[in-house]
Amino acid sequence: MPYFEAVLLDWVGTLVVPKWGPVPGRPRGARWIERTLLHLGLDAAETEVRRLSTALSEAGRLPEVARGWSDASADAHREGYTRWVRAAGIDPALADALYATLSDPVGNPFATDVAPTLAALKAAGLKVALISDIHFDIRPAFVRAGLDAHVDGYALSFEHGLCKPDPAFFGVALDQLGVRPEAALMVGDRSAHDGGGVEAGLTTLLLPPLTRTTEERLHLVLGACGITPEPSR
Repeated sequence: MPYFEAVLLDWVGTLVVPKWGPVPGRPRGARWIERTLLHLGLDAAETEVRRLSTALSEAGRLPEVARGWSDASADAHREGYTRWVRAAGIDPALADALYATLSDPVGNPFATDVAPTLAALKAAGLKVALISDIHFDIRPAFVRAGLDAHVDGYALSFEHGLCKPDPAFFGVALDQLGVRPEAALMVGDRSAHDGGGVEAGLTTLLLPPLTRTTEERLHLVLGACGITPEPSR
């Protein structure tokens, strides 16, 4: 019998690779930048990708940029993004295109172990909710991937004006599922955000941030729930 009644899952960094995140052997955010440049028909050589990545990285360390981010609303996120790209000296047209790519819910391929893990959780009778600090609706990504049938609720920060690690935000997801904190497992990749599940009374499992879709780590979630994975065929 599973140890929990429900699992709360973070999205970016847990189920999908962050667009502005480490890329093994390449500049940070390389795939996101490259995809946008190609879409615009611009130079997407590695030197240009690296130049833009470096400019964004340096701008992101500025205090006025670093403390200006919020996913509590779509407008708040866009304001923080605008400060970031302006500080990086990004051309406005490219900045708009980068934002469109960043905000595309179906441009985030899921890790290969997401589908079998979600299926195993549902087969074991657990409820599943996505809880994400995000500025756009991620439901279309789950519909497109055929995963929406495995998800019972979505707590998205921009829809509730709340962000992790606020305990009230975890409460939104728990209310959607109708479970108590002690009956749920929180799974994420950032201690300062997802780790807030502990303060909300949830057992919390933190995984290293996802860098490749081929990484298989979610068997740890099944193990934490007392579920034995189906053998691969």
